[in-house]
Amino acid sequence: MNVPRSLAAVALALALSPLASASAAEVGRSPWGADDQIGRLNLITEQSRAAVLGRLRGGKVYDLATEYFIGMPSWQAAGDPHYQFWMTHTPRGTQVDDPMQVGAAMNAHTSYTGTAFSMYSHTGTHIDALNHFGIGGRIWNGFEADRHLGDRGWNKAGIEKFPPLVARGVMLDIAAAKGVEMLPDQYRITRQDLREALDKQKTQLQRGDIVLIRTGRMKLFERADAYIAQPPGLGIDAARYLVEEAGAMVLGADNLSLETFPSEVQGEYVPLHTYLLAQHGVPIIELIALDELSRDRVYEFAFIGGPLKIRGGDAAPLRPIAIPLR
Repeated sequence: MNVPRSLAAVALALALSPLASASAAEVGRSPWGADDQIGRLNLITEQSRAAVLGRLRGGKVYDLATEYFIGMPSWQAAGDPHYQFWMTHTPRGTQVDDPMQVGAAMNAHTSYTGTAFSMYSHTGTHIDALNHFGIGGRIWNGFEADRHLGDRGWNKAGIEKFPPLVARGVMLDIAAAKGVEMLPDQYRITRQDLREALDKQKTQLQRGDIVLIRTGRMKLFERADAYIAQPPGLGIDAARYLVEEAGAMVLGADNLSLETFPSEVQGEYVPLHTYLLAQHGVPIIELIALDELSRDRVYEFAFIGGPLKIRGGDAAPLRPIAIPLR
């Protein structure tokens, strides 16, 4: 793999890309080589991990993941399945059915509980792989559905390719910066909103950051219909600012889709997803819980987490934690 020798080289390669506009009609080609399948996650190196881990303050650890439960919010617009959970073995049921054929005495002594669950891959706190959205049958780095997608998922750019995420995380608390508990329905976050939040927080972005946007939407998480309906989200110009100017590695938010609807780009119903995933190789985190960080005014932290390694998958559940930095 042809990897640039420095972050400056990466920055230059990205700046020179002809696909810097969200309205571009083709997918991005990677500055990390023709076989790159993880995009900007190439910015995670031994040196970058050591730099952030060497600044750990210790003490409190923040869990940024949602719980999974029947009735939780999930993407339904395209007909995908809800989260389901059921018992496969219960202490009393095994006494009746004897599924292991160990006899009544053993079943009475050893209480057996087992469960199963199923869900759409974009349920709960999760991260999108770069094969999730593309343009014209192609995904990041030019991989093609006709050549690289089989019956068991993509054989390029699957979520199993992602490394463990260990990087500097920054929360931009847009709701708090505006003095509200939650942004209004369908509010579109602007470049100026981001700058105002950074100024109020006295925070600076760095190339390679995992940038998390707080809208306050997680307050509605226990009310699925309210949480899903007309969420606020990031505008395309704000995304350009974070990606092309600040050099963000990953973008995430506490809403279901990162972006809001209806689309602000003619001819594209999910412009942020195609812009980030397909054109710039920037993974997306959704439904991330940021209210505790907001309460304690923790804006800079070590972000540590990793998706399930689902071969060929377009997303996977994520259990991230945040540890404040010195």
